[in-house]
Amino acid sequence: MRLDFIRPLYERRGPYASVYTGALTERDRESRWHAVRDRLGTAADPDTVKVLESYARRPGAGEAVFATHGDVVLAEPLAEPPPSELAVWSPLPRVTPLLMARGENVPHLRVIVDHAGAEVTVFGGGSPRTAVVEAQDWPLQKTAQGGWSQRRYESAVEDTWEKNAAAVAREVDEQVRRIGAELVLVAGEPRSRAMLTDHLGTKTSDRVVMVEHGSRSDHGTFERDVEEALDAWLEERRAELLDRHREASGPTGKAQVFQALREGRVHAVLSPGELPDEVWIGEGGTQVSTDAGELRLWGVEEPVRERADSALARAAAMTDAELWFTDKVSEVAAVIRY
Repeated sequence: MRLDFIRPLYERRGPYASVYTGALTERDRESRWHAVRDRLGTAADPDTVKVLESYARRPGAGEAVFATHGDVVLAEPLAEPPPSELAVWSPLPRVTPLLMARGENVPHLRVIVDHAGAEVTVFGGGSPRTAVVEAQDWPLQKTAQGGWSQRRYESAVEDTWEKNAAAVAREVDEQVRRIGAELVLVAGEPRSRAMLTDHLGTKTSDRVVMVEHGSRSDHGTFERDVEEALDAWLEERRAELLDRHREASGPTGKAQVFQALREGRVHAVLSPGELPDEVWIGEGGTQVSTDAGELRLWGVEEPVRERADSALARAAAMTDAELWFTDKVSEVAAVIRY
């Protein structure tokens, strides 16, 4: 999982209010807000508590909200209500429940192509966006009219298909470059799919996975197959990262992983989930250690206690490291950059 979307949280000094709310009825909103306010306690900044009120009262399946110094810095809707509501005031935002609920967010493209063009939907860098690549007007279909002009007509049709595939490929290549897509999932008319791949750049071609079902008039089976393809890719990716960690005898345990993060050597962090035990942090993104004395040697005058998972998420986000949750590790581990 890339952590770019939470990086703005660490560009603002804390402490932070982190609030996770579930679905609310009109009748429950007032009492729920009082519960949130009480959980934050008297230590919370009054301006920050005040700005949270409108968010805590909003209807919906659930939301994770992070605020500091009177401003909401990040508000993320939750697909499902959280297992338990949470409202904490802490040095760093409590992002782990959000990250675990969100799941690995793979930047990818979903492409449904035919002779008339394509729908290209981009997942990454914000809300999903769909672009429609329109066809050349004429001709699009072959006929069995016969006669001396048949071959010339069929050649014109093939040429139109080819131009459409090239136009779709340009759009796909551009979106892959723009969001750093890991996958390009392609469905649609078989001949159009083949033509499309012929025109894609090398970087994009390496990321293509063909999806058997789906057309621009039938998205149902396409979406189901896409989700299966994404799940399979994620499992392969986790297995690959675990293999890399084991083969290189990568850092294991908080002390080793924090040191590797401080040195900017971590490609990906592998975490078993929430890590509630406390470590020591400073204001800098990678100022984290299991030993307060170590932080003081680096010039941190007053190290602060914080949950290990919150400190880990900040260090990973600020060093462009990925964060993956897996039950295949019993303690935090790291995959070192090549």
